[in-house]
Amino acid sequence: MKIAVTAASGHLGASIVNALLALIPKGNIIALARTPEKAENLGVEVRPGDYENPTQLQQSLQGIDTLLLVSGMDEPSKRIGQHRNVINAAKQVGVNKIVYTSIRGAEEGTAFSPVVQSNRQTEQDVIDSGLDWVIGRNGIYIEPDIEYIDNYKKVGHVFNCADKGLCGYTTRPELAYAYARMLSEDKHNGKIYNLNGEAISQQKLTNYLNDAFDAQLTYQSMSVEDYRNTCSNELGDFLGTIIAGIYQGIREDKVNNPSDFLQAAGREHQSWDSFFTHLKGKSA
Repeated sequence: MKIAVTAASGHLGASIVNALLALIPKGNIIALARTPEKAENLGVEVRPGDYENPTQLQQSLQGIDTLLLVSGMDEPSKRIGQHRNVINAAKQVGVNKIVYTSIRGAEEGTAFSPVVQSNRQTEQDVIDSGLDWVIGRNGIYIEPDIEYIDNYKKVGHVFNCADKGLCGYTTRPELAYAYARMLSEDKHNGKIYNLNGEAISQQKLTNYLNDAFDAQLTYQSMSVEDYRNTCSNELGDFLGTIIAGIYQGIREDKVNNPSDFLQAAGREHQSWDSFFTHLKGKSA
């Protein structure tokens, strides 16, 4: 059985390829990337995989049994069509199964909602494809908060508009572990899984960061509008508005749903105590 992973040059795609390497022979894994040379370090066969190029996709998906469709990064209106190019190419060349990396979040009422809605449309397109399918709805990555630690230390606090909302965070390695099994095991077919660890508050996250990085941060809650302005000043209007929308969803408890990680991965999600203890060891 040959398994292809799209967007394999990205963080999540590359992590999933590495997780698959622990389960199946590398000759059965194909990495697809818009710029193939960026995925050559993965140690598997690499083929071109531009979501905007249906003919190329059909050629690259020849001989593939199972396909991982990593959600694209373009604006929502373009993303739906790009995903359909991949789904249609898979159908035309005889792919048997599609696994789609979807997302969690508020489906309406926030600036992030159009992104969530576009993913829900792709979920439906995958379900309607006539192929076997599995859908994962990823929790919010915790890695950006880790990568931002120096900035947090400079200002002395973690700041956003999530307030007291609980967030079902996850990590790329944990997602990769789950997706490798969703790709290689038929028992997941026809399932939609929420993929995240224990939901925690921003105050709890701040406490973990303080312990792991020997910091004295406090948590500062902001209004949605103030946080949107802060993010937009730093990252530009488009990205700043999207990020504020994500945290507004946390504020409104839209990413605090029961997790199906155990069913998808065959084990519990790594605990945050374990995750941050490991980080503390690395930063010591």
